[in-house]
Amino acid sequence: MPQVMELRGEVEFWARIKPLTESDDAEWVHIAHDLDTWPGAREAARRHARRGGAPRARKLYSPAALADECDREALREMAARGFQVRIATAPLRQGTVIIDRRTMILTDPASSAPAARGPRTYTMSASPTLIRGAYELFEAAWESAADLATFLDSGRPRIDDRAAKVLRALGSGATDEAAARELGMSLRTYRRRVAELLTSLDAASRFQAGVRAGELGLTRR
Repeated sequence: MPQVMELRGEVEFWARIKPLTESDDAEWVHIAHDLDTWPGAREAARRHARRGGAPRARKLYSPAALADECDREALREMAARGFQVRIATAPLRQGTVIIDRRTMILTDPASSAPAARGPRTYTMSASPTLIRGAYELFEAAWESAADLATFLDSGRPRIDDRAAKVLRALGSGATDEAAARELGMSLRTYRRRVAELLTSLDAASRFQAGVRAGELGLTRR
């Protein structure tokens, strides 16, 4: 296999990664913004949560992975099965998988953006130098991250999917009227949601809410 190659689309992604992760003896680390960062990750998380035994896997997410109750439950079940799951308290380089410290796959952030057209793209590397550097960055992020249960019990703010959409609307610079129309809400409901979001984030202004959400990793970068 070439030391660096591009993968295009989910079919090619899974064709390359599945054989590497099927063995329970495989050691792999996984960095993701949430369960939408990788194709099929939500279904895989729930499948792994139901199966007996766990591979030697460490999974590092941003707090955005906890926005949905079903996703939170899937992560709790994975942790109960023996997976190591932590929540990062600092911004992450999204979309990294390292398998047995020999193979690394990175997502292309531009191809994963909501406005992107065409298939997602990924970079697959077998370069020892690149993998070693990425692994060291992962270890540093892992050490500073909080265990899933600890994070959930810490009282840190979490936002649901609807609040996340309001947060993105605030970041877009759209007027309240345009944002409410885009989200299918009345203007009054939208403004109430904004007020609730400011309270959840302990923010005195919309700008401060955006800054606070970025610090907590609640916004996609």
